[in-house]
Amino acid sequence: MSTKVIIDCDPGLDDALNLFMAFGDGVDIDILGIVAVAGNVGLAKTERNTRLLCEIAGRSDIPVFAGCDAPLNYPLATAEEVHGGEGLEGIEIFQPKMPLQSQNGVEFIIETLRSAEEHSVTLVPTGPLTNIAAAIIQAPDIIPKIKEIVLMGGALREGGNITPSAEFNIYVDPHAAQIVFDSDIPKIVFGLDVTHQVLVSTEVMSRIQAIGNPVSDAAYNLLKSYNVFDSDKYGEDGAPLHDPCTIAYVLKPDLFKLKACNIRVEADSPITRGHTAVDFWHATDLPRTSHWAYEVDRDGFFNLLIELLETYS
Repeated sequence: MSTKVIIDCDPGLDDALNLFMAFGDGVDIDILGIVAVAGNVGLAKTERNTRLLCEIAGRSDIPVFAGCDAPLNYPLATAEEVHGGEGLEGIEIFQPKMPLQSQNGVEFIIETLRSAEEHSVTLVPTGPLTNIAAAIIQAPDIIPKIKEIVLMGGALREGGNITPSAEFNIYVDPHAAQIVFDSDIPKIVFGLDVTHQVLVSTEVMSRIQAIGNPVSDAAYNLLKSYNVFDSDKYGEDGAPLHDPCTIAYVLKPDLFKLKACNIRVEADSPITRGHTAVDFWHATDLPRTSHWAYEVDRDGFFNLLIELLETYS
């Protein structure tokens, strides 16, 4: 039986690669819908970019919704310096023909989960957790319907990428992250500790360029821009593919090593806002409701990425 998923995202260059992987021909997941959230750029652009990417990949059949346009408590912080002013630096931006659904994205999440069987739907958020937290606040009865939340966010040994101690997604809406991490919902968490192990090297770029279909060409052009910023920032050969770790896990969980942990989020400190306190060595007796990814089969990950991009040929 296909895994039923709702993807929640803020495209974003690495979100684009994540969606291309999820849309690959023969992928054994049932995408119930995609909900955009404000994050890398504002909501008007993330929802447009989501629909644009669906059209590039030939998946206009998937309904796209707009969720929250700002974090629960803080003003929105964005990342145009990484992803470009439109969020998808490197490809032509066009107005998609496929419509945005009229229903609010948070309402869609609630309605879909309420009609689902227990523990049957996987949520895959790759941006700030605002939509997920808002759904939990408005309708706590949906919690038993969620199989697990497979999310990108947080950092332990790698420090932060937006502040010295915070990863961007958690920093943008730490109060939403608190709600999600404090819940009893099982969580699979891909923080910087593991995403920084999957760098898009020149060798990987050459493999993507050689595929030569419209989706792989778009992926290549997006990654060219992405690599310039992050290669300069981290001094490495290539940028880390953060968000695609989520769909890679849904498709091939054996690619990753995980450890059950408690994770708490600092929301209000001016110094450590968005810090994820990952209890990796079980220093507390707090409930271990998260599985923290700490190692990845890099070759297996990129082989999967290439295989999925090749399906568009």
